[in-house]
Amino acid sequence: MKKHDHPLLAMSPEQRLNETLKLMVQNEEVWILNDEHGCVMLNTEDEEDGVPVWPTSELAELWATDEWADCKPLRISLSDWMKKWQSGLAGDDLLVMVCPVPGEEGEVLSPEEFSAQLSK
Repeated sequence: MKKHDHPLLAMSPEQRLNETLKLMVQNEEVWILNDEHGCVMLNTEDEEDGVPVWPTSELAELWATDEWADCKPLRISLSDWMKKWQSGLAGDDLLVMVCPVPGEEGEVLSPEEFSAQLSK
């Protein structure tokens, strides 16, 4: 499969959110991009900081270009996400940007909302 042929790329942000959540639960994993400084953060349109997450390493790699070219996808188990990441992000006032794709930031949720969706 070519990177740009992923079916999620053709979906609306809302459809992508639903499919992403399904895949994350199915595979029991969340993917982020990481470099020597830690995980990649993006700004939302409202200038809030968010951590982008993806359901697969291939989709995460689509962001690893230009200023993020040194970044590598990092797998986080769903249980680690629920135990450590959700409270850590919430404590730092960070949002979760679900499956952004080139040109679109994706749906933006609070860490609590995101984890609640994953727990459905």
